[in-house]
Amino acid sequence: MTKEWFYQHKLGLLALLVVFLAIGLLASCDRSEEGGGAGQVQDTGLSADANALAQERGFTPDDVYAALKTYMPTGELDPYIMFASGGQGGQVLVIGVPSMRILKVIGVFTPEPWQGYGYGGSSNDVLASGFMDEDHPLLWGDTHHPSISETNGEYDGKFLFINDKANARLAVIDLRDFETKQIIKNPNAINDHGGAFVTPNTEYVIEGPQYAAPIGWEYASLDDYDAKYRGLITFWKFDRVTGRVDESKSFQIELPPYWQDLCDAGKGPSEGWVFCNSFNTELATGGVELGNPPFEAGTTQNDTDYLHIINWKAAEEVYNAGKYDMINGIAVISMQTAVDEGLLYFTPEPKSPHGADVTPGGEYIVVGGKLDPHVTIYSFDKIMKAIEGGGLDTDVYGVPVIPLDASMEAQVELGLGPLHTVFDDKGYAYTSLFLDSAVARWALGGPYADKHPEEGWTLVQKLPVHYNIGHITAAEGDTATPDGLYVVALNKWSIDRFANVGPLLPQNFQLVDVSRTGDQMKLLYDMPIGMAEPHYAQIIKADKLQPFEVYPEIGWNPETMSIHPNAITSPEEARVERDGDTVEIWMSVIRSHFVPERVEIKEGDQVIWHLTNLERTRDATHGFALSGYNINLSLEPGETQTIEFTATQPGTYTFYCTEFCSALHLEMLGYFLVEPKE
Repeated sequence: MTKEWFYQHKLGLLALLVVFLAIGLLASCDRSEEGGGAGQVQDTGLSADANALAQERGFTPDDVYAALKTYMPTGELDPYIMFASGGQGGQVLVIGVPSMRILKVIGVFTPEPWQGYGYGGSSNDVLASGFMDEDHPLLWGDTHHPSISETNGEYDGKFLFINDKANARLAVIDLRDFETKQIIKNPNAINDHGGAFVTPNTEYVIEGPQYAAPIGWEYASLDDYDAKYRGLITFWKFDRVTGRVDESKSFQIELPPYWQDLCDAGKGPSEGWVFCNSFNTELATGGVELGNPPFEAGTTQNDTDYLHIINWKAAEEVYNAGKYDMINGIAVISMQTAVDEGLLYFTPEPKSPHGADVTPGGEYIVVGGKLDPHVTIYSFDKIMKAIEGGGLDTDVYGVPVIPLDASMEAQVELGLGPLHTVFDDKGYAYTSLFLDSAVARWALGGPYADKHPEEGWTLVQKLPVHYNIGHITAAEGDTATPDGLYVVALNKWSIDRFANVGPLLPQNFQLVDVSRTGDQMKLLYDMPIGMAEPHYAQIIKADKLQPFEVYPEIGWNPETMSIHPNAITSPEEARVERDGDTVEIWMSVIRSHFVPERVEIKEGDQVIWHLTNLERTRDATHGFALSGYNINLSLEPGETQTIEFTATQPGTYTFYCTEFCSALHLEMLGYFLVEPKE
């Protein structure tokens, strides 16, 4: 047997190996072993065959440890669930941790045929609510930053929010059934990178902008950039009872035309405040074809940019007092009002920053600048004292600027290209280093210093990752009480990690073990993501999620989370009724047949078709595909959906179940006959 044979049979042999390893290997693979895993597995206590296999594969102790740490025997469930953005795919990925198995792709901004999302039924209306207008549909999105709803700064597992950078949209996903319920098009912003992030009790979902534009994205010449272009931050009011954003109680704050980036809400002592990066304080407008500096040079000339410090609690009071203008149907607090009312402050931050992250206790804000090897740590207490002291200088737009030495607590030199920071329960922070392709583990100071043996505000370790890490996430790592077991590096390049599948390569999620104080981080797993470029992710304890196993009652409408008015409860209620040129169908769906199985109409008829899945067994999902009419539904147990269309195409069509539901699945079909006009 050759080495190639072992690689071809990798999965089966690994499973066999792990069974043997679990019996006798843990003591010999202690993670504190000097040398970080150099050398072959020796004296493992394995059977001769298993030991020989480990030798043949060239496993190190770290390899064996990684296999044991990530392997999930059949029937064992992951203790954590990761929600990751789907990038240009416009969706959300659901991934088990530590197995790193993809469990689901949630349709959000892009039609998703397996779930019937956007192919008939109520999901069509959800998608349409995010269009520019009726004549300009948007059928893709660029998802970046998922945000789980919070209570007291902790994930509560009820809702998930996600932004669309390309079109400044926000989506609401109900985690009872992992389906998108609402999409909102921002009426005054055209891009959104700094969302979605929630306040500690999900009072608001924060949507920051990205590239400055006139409010309402009306045309304005770039020659008028200083005067007519603006930034904009939106506070979408969330109603937990309805599970929807209440646009009528939401508001925006006008900002200077710097390019506001990521935001994070304060908690603990900093609750009521929001902190957002920005870049392009140079007010560059590009035009390399005109002989101007390109954006990459024009936006990086200043030594620092501005961290935006926003008092959202005070802004809420200003909004409630009516001190705003209505623009395109939403309240907008002007920049001048924001300054006059003490809502907006700046402080210098490292140039080209890409992440403002609040520590678990809310005492500090950590910022990494891509062109500065340090992370800068700001003290909220110092910021408040500077504001209370007054006498601050302003920027060119009149916004008060807190001097860096009055707001900064510390700086830690980590390496090249620091971006985003997450935290654990042991007083450590983890920052992605894009240019170094590494994860930096560093010790927090102040009240966190007694949790670890290192001196505060010092680099502890750098772990190489493969390659060009962007975002980073940790188990509950941006909440008030992080868990500290795992970190995931979201890498932009994979290069040589996986089989060659052509010039377009997958991204690479790498699972990192950070479970022990004083021990070294260990790389556990490479996970290819081959459907787009994810950006950010959040990891929640799986037991905080309480999704439905089946819908609560037969006839459940996922859009309203209540009984559908046209649901039926038995095949005996199925029927076809005609009213003039309108044909209405009530259909039952159950293993292994539809009722009725024949639907005969005339060309030009308006069809209203109600379908109810009568199943009450978990995983007894049925599909409904109508050939020729671009219709496909996924009907989970108990679900009712309605589709409406005009029968414009005469002929003979079939409808059939797309989910293999029983032994007679292929027999689960019917005929849709459209008689031509005479």
